[in-house]
Amino acid sequence: MKKKSKKKAVLTAEEIDAMHDAGVDLSEYVDLSSSRRPGREIHRVNVDFPQWMIDRMDNEAKRLGITRQSIIKVWIADRIAGLEKKIA
Repeated sequence: MKKKSKKKAVLTAEEIDAMHDAGVDLSEYVDLSSSRRPGREIHRVNVDFPQWMIDRMDNEAKRLGITRQSIIKVWIADRIAGLEKKIA
């Protein structure tokens, strides 16, 4: 016996909009296997810190219950956001 393959219907933009507006879960219509987030690609950067900075970062990270990497990202993001406010 042959199995019938389930083919997803092709939807128009208007149909998708209407389904979205109605609160329908559209995840079955989306192929996320090749999705990207432009501008959010990850690039590895190595930075050397003196031991006293690492100790203080680790203490603050522990106090907040987050990783050292997370606190570095938050601090840098805050600094960049502050710079953007000064420019504007």
